[in-house]
Amino acid sequence: MASTLPSFPFARPQAWDPPAEYAKLRATEPISRVKLWDGTTPWLVVKHKDVTNVLTDNRLSKQRNRPGFPEMSPGGKEAAKNKPTFVDMDPPDHMQQRSMVEPLFTYEAVAKLRPHIQKTVNTLLDAMIKEGCSQPVDLVEKFALPLPSHIIYGILGVPFSDLQFLTQQNAIRSNGSATATEASNAAKTLLNYISDLVEKRMQEPKDDLISKLVVEQVLPGHLQPADAVQIAFLMLVAGNATMVNMINLGVITLLQHPTQLVILKSDPSLSPLFVSELCRYHTGSAMATRRVAKVDIQLGSFTVKAGEGIIAATQSSSRDEDVFSDPEMFDILRFAPKERGGRGEDWYQAMGYGWGEHRCVAEPLARGELEIVFSTLFQRLPNLKLAVPFEEIKWTPPKKDVGIIELPVIF
Repeated sequence: MASTLPSFPFARPQAWDPPAEYAKLRATEPISRVKLWDGTTPWLVVKHKDVTNVLTDNRLSKQRNRPGFPEMSPGGKEAAKNKPTFVDMDPPDHMQQRSMVEPLFTYEAVAKLRPHIQKTVNTLLDAMIKEGCSQPVDLVEKFALPLPSHIIYGILGVPFSDLQFLTQQNAIRSNGSATATEASNAAKTLLNYISDLVEKRMQEPKDDLISKLVVEQVLPGHLQPADAVQIAFLMLVAGNATMVNMINLGVITLLQHPTQLVILKSDPSLSPLFVSELCRYHTGSAMATRRVAKVDIQLGSFTVKAGEGIIAATQSSSRDEDVFSDPEMFDILRFAPKERGGRGEDWYQAMGYGWGEHRCVAEPLARGELEIVFSTLFQRLPNLKLAVPFEEIKWTPPKKDVGIIELPVIF
């Protein structure tokens, strides 16, 4: 059977669109099987209702070390052997660890961080403006990459003097252009750095996330120091590459839709609506929502046997015609109320941050950062445009998550 199944992941037909296979499967075969690199044949679900069912069914496991869990690459299979963090745990362990960091990422907590985020955005833009716009600038290097790094490092308690070095290591680890060895070495450098920081905070706690983990969890014996290192490392790297890509994708999407850019420029308070639509239109982390069945379950008209993997295609469910009108269209007012000229659709149904109890813990922070970026960027740089033809932008490989490696702009 495996020889006749389509290979997964599917390739994006052009740099920014989801794979065409998703739309076809939504219409004809919403629950099917695919073949991965290692010959395994997990199930693939592409409709919104099936994806939400999969992501809320506790008979399905998130534990990557369970036999049958679908891994997308040899590197993923190797990484699955590492000590897990809460993103790869099932109840009750998942919520037990997640609740240790969740208070730092509530909408109330992020509201207090907004002035710091705004200041960081302004500082990076000030530096770009000071350097001048006579030559093209790589927006990734000068803005999209450092911004989320500086903010999460501040939350973790990383000294400002180390930001540049750590941002560089994180770029090597995650930007897709390094060799596997270089990326692995950079990850080890970051892990060692976090480990040293945990040690320092055990001696002298401060007002930051690592100190909170040390004081509330490690010292009373609820966590081992190694667990605190893993959780802090997860916070450092988990959303970083995705955030960098979402900033770049937001800029490109607005330049692709000039009438929408005019709307946002004239009313920057629309940035939360823009961000909601951006996170629907471009699902920045589309390969991570996978499960393995702990017992036999019924999925639609199919029986998924214990030990069989399932891939929930969040990228496809964000374009589901049953949930979103004209889903291929980018509409900044999609989630605005009808009385304000919008479509009145529900932003929470979009899958940019996942679904269920594993929905991204830092969603409020990610949204807050993006909202401030897009209420500020085109106000400060109203003439921002590409410095190269659109066709020459360097995108991530077509079978990887959608993203931009380099974004030369002038302003």
